[in-house]
Amino acid sequence: MQISADTTGPRVRGWIIPISFGAALLLMAMPLPTWAVPYRPDWVGIVLIYWCIAVPHRVGAGVGWSVGIVMDVMQFTLLGQNALSKTVLGFLANQSHLRIRMYPMWQQCTAVFLLLSIDIGLVTWVHGVAGNIKVGWSAWWPAASSMLIWPWLFIILRDARRRSYIC
Repeated sequence: MQISADTTGPRVRGWIIPISFGAALLLMAMPLPTWAVPYRPDWVGIVLIYWCIAVPHRVGAGVGWSVGIVMDVMQFTLLGQNALSKTVLGFLANQSHLRIRMYPMWQQCTAVFLLLSIDIGLVTWVHGVAGNIKVGWSAWWPAASSMLIWPWLFIILRDARRRSYIC
C-alpha cells in the first residue's frame, strides 16, 4: 500500500510567488497621505529578500531585475534604476541565504535593514549620476520601516509557502 504525498486541498503551488510579488507591487502603488510617503516600506524589496532566502533556486537576481523593471514603469522613474538595485538585492540575498536563515529574528531584521540600505544606496547613486541630487536622509526611512515589518511578513509568507508546498 502506497501513501500519496499529495494533499486534497487546492493547488496553488507555483503561483504563490508571483501573487506575493503582485501584492507587493500593489502595496507600492497604493496612495498614502503625504506625511506617510517617506515611511512607506519597500514591499517589493522585502518580498524579494524573503523568496531569495526561502527558495534561492527559484528566485534570485533575474526575478529582481524583472520586478525592478515593472517598478520603473509603474513609478515613471529612470528605466533601469530599480532594476539595477533589485538585481543587486536579489544577488546579495541569494549569496547570504544560508547565513540569514540561521539568524534569530532580530538579526534577520538587521540583515534586511542592511540589504535594503544597499538597495537605497544604489538608487541614490543613480539619482546622483542622473543629476537629481535632491536626495536627503528621508530616503533611508523605507529601510527602517521594512525592518520593522519583516517579522510579520516573514511569518505570513512562510505560512503561505508551507501551505502551497513550495520547497
